[in-house]
Amino acid sequence: MSVEEPLFRVVRGVPTAEELAALVGVIAVRSRPAARPTPTAVSAWTRSGRPAAAALTPAAGAWRTSGLPR
Repeated sequence: MSVEEPLFRVVRGVPTAEELAALVGVIAVRSRPAARPTPTAVSAWTRSGRPAAAALTPAAGAWRTSGLPR
């Protein structure tokens, strides 16, 4: 029979039951792998505010033309 080590221990202070429960909750959430964000559909309105990929190509004077209307 082996005795397992505790996952964490309080080394200073006397936490309340609520404080320990909050600590256990934070440790449990932080120990799980991060969920990948789900891809969402981008509306035409959102796309209209983004610069076009073709407009981002470097060229002579590109910084100047980037401020001109299309």
